[in-house]
Amino acid sequence: MTRTIGVLALQGCVEPHRAHVEAAGARLLAVKTAAEIAAADALILPGGESTTMLRLLRVFGLWDALASAVREKPVWGVCAGAILLAQRVENPTQDSLGVLPMTAIRNAYGRQRESHRAQVAGHPVAFIRAPKFADLGPGVEVLARAGAEPVWVRHGNAMATAFHPELSGPMPSPVHRAFAGPHALP
Repeated sequence: MTRTIGVLALQGCVEPHRAHVEAAGARLLAVKTAAEIAAADALILPGGESTTMLRLLRVFGLWDALASAVREKPVWGVCAGAILLAQRVENPTQDSLGVLPMTAIRNAYGRQRESHRAQVAGHPVAFIRAPKFADLGPGVEVLARAGAEPVWVRHGNAMATAFHPELSGPMPSPVHRAFAGPHALP
């Protein structure tokens, strides 16, 4: 059976994930309702603007549905999505779903003009107003670093990247393969 990967589609980078998810053997569903969140086998919280996403989750009454789903299903937070998954957020502080035992420091790699490309796990990726991951809690596995900094982490069914692997090829990216492929998170 083909897994359905839901990408939160309220704001942010949604469609660039499609080709990677499909190349990994799964189906992408852009999710905007509680029913669509429930229908997905796993969820991607995309890059974008975390405070805008928080606001829209509340406006559309999706906070509780998403908060429940990310505790039960595999979830991957990309950049802003990683901020939403962190237990603590700094620069400035804000609410989060609190499923990853770490601190996400917003815009730690710089503002928009400091955005850059790099190689992570042998794949070209983009760092766009990216957060740094600090104060990693017990059991948080670092899957990749950029220099000394952890940029791809996992804890249980939750995964986070500070970067955007969906914005470059080849397909699928190593991160999409790990999340949506045949040997993905349960």
